[in-house]
Amino acid sequence: QLVQSGGGLVVPGDPLTVSCSSFGFNLNRFAIGWFRQAPGKEREGVSCISSNSDRTYYIDSLKGRFTVSRLNNDNLVYLIVNSLKSEDTAVYYCAAARSWGGRCPDSAHPSEYDLWGQGTQVTVSS
Repeated sequence: QLVQSGGGLVVPGDPLTVSCSSFGFNLNRFAIGWFRQAPGKEREGVSCISSNSDRTYYIDSLKGRFTVSRLNNDNLVYLIVNSLKSEDTAVYYCAAARSWGGRCPDSAHPSEYDLWGQGTQVTVSS
C-alpha cells in the first residue's frame, strides 16, 4: 500500500510538496512514478525516479518546475512543484513500477505501474 500526504489549496506561484510512502514493504527497491489527473482529462505521467535516484520527466514542459526526489533511509519519495499554475490543478498520484527491477518504465502509460497511492488533490487558485 502506498500512502500519500501533502497537497491542498495553493495560491498561484507558490510551491508545493507531495510525499509518498508505504506500509508493509520498503519503497527502496522500486521505481516510483508521479501522475496527475485533471478534471475531465486522462491520467498523465509526470515523472519517475528509479531506485538509485535516476530521474525521468515524461513531460518536457514541466521539467523546470517539477522535481522528484527520494530519501531511501526514510522510505519517502517526494514530488516538489514550484511556481504552481492554475492548470496544475489535479489529483496527484504516486505509483510503484514493481516489475521493472528498480528502473523507470520507458513509457509513461499508467499500465506500467502496478501499485498506486490514494491520490492527493492539489487545487491552485487565488
